Amino acid sequence: MIRALAFEELKEVQRLAHLIWPVAYKEILSQEQLAYMLDWMYSEQSLRQQVDEGHLYFGIFEEIKQVGFMDIQFNCGPIGEAKLNKLYVLPDYHGKKLGYQLLQKGIELAKENGQKTLILQVNRHNKAFEFYKKVGFSIREEKDFDIGNGYFMNDYVMELKLDC
Repeated sequence: MIRALAFEELKEVQRLAHLIWPVAYKEILSQEQLAYMLDWMYSEQSLRQQVDEGHLYFGIFEEIKQVGFMDIQFNCGPIGEAKLNKLYVLPDYHGKKLGYQLLQKGIELAKENGQKTLILQVNRHNKAFEFYKKVGFSIREEKDFDIGNGYFMNDYVMELKLDC
């Protein structure tokens, strides 16, 4: 089951991120950058700001246990462009197509909201890059984002054209 999350439920998103990120990024980021980015993206203050800026969080559940989440925004940048900011599933649940289900929900929501394109950023060394290519995303550009404290996100910006 996938459903929208209330702000009060984002504590679980924080908890899940702290379980998922060390596994997902262990070969990509230093421990210091990992800690910095988790605080930068998942502190209560940061999550409040994201929600205030229109980020919508959804959780995916196995029975009653939340095992993943996504964050999507509409009309981000150009009108008609949605951005998938986050999509994560606990490592123990990989291979069950839960990430695919979350992505499909994001695509469905984008279409329902009149979006023509869905974009995302993925670290150039993240295995998820292959997943996004497989489901139809293409590389729009390669970009290094300065996130402060001397750290950069070295990402592909990928896009999927939507048939609305």
